[in-house]
Amino acid sequence: MTISAKKVATIHYTLKNEQGEVLDSSEGQEPLVYLQGYQNLVPGLEKELEGKAVGDKLSVVVPPEEGYGETDPQLFQELPKDMFGGIDQIEVGMEFHAETADGPQVVEVVEVEEDTVTINGNHPLAGMDLHFDVEVLEIRDATEEELQHGHVHGEGGCGHEH
Repeated sequence: MTISAKKVATIHYTLKNEQGEVLDSSEGQEPLVYLQGYQNLVPGLEKELEGKAVGDKLSVVVPPEEGYGETDPQLFQELPKDMFGGIDQIEVGMEFHAETADGPQVVEVVEVEEDTVTINGNHPLAGMDLHFDVEVLEIRDATEEELQHGHVHGEGGCGHEH
């Protein structure tokens, strides 16, 4: 059996940036279980895993357009500091949840001036080449319920009502 649409694959992965720093990894933890063909992974990685079999190991470089997108300059905003009422110390690197036209979004503080705060609404990995090392551990057919919901269910279901 190989990884294809409607298959559930179990993988171990390590994600590094261009400098070789580990950004995320399943090593030493539970492996990642996902449903192929349902955008559960970034498109570039899902495309590279298509057709792979148990035991396959691969190293993949996913460009921004197949990962988390290019950095969008329009997602940087300068806001008045008083919009952050109730927060005594605003520092670069802090993250906030903001309501946007597209729903809730995480924004990161990238600059703090005397009266203004600049936030970045881009995904933290936007604009980056993503270096994945992946090992395929297991492949199975998805259940009907998983296909209807578009994601993998763990033991005891998925924990939400439809």
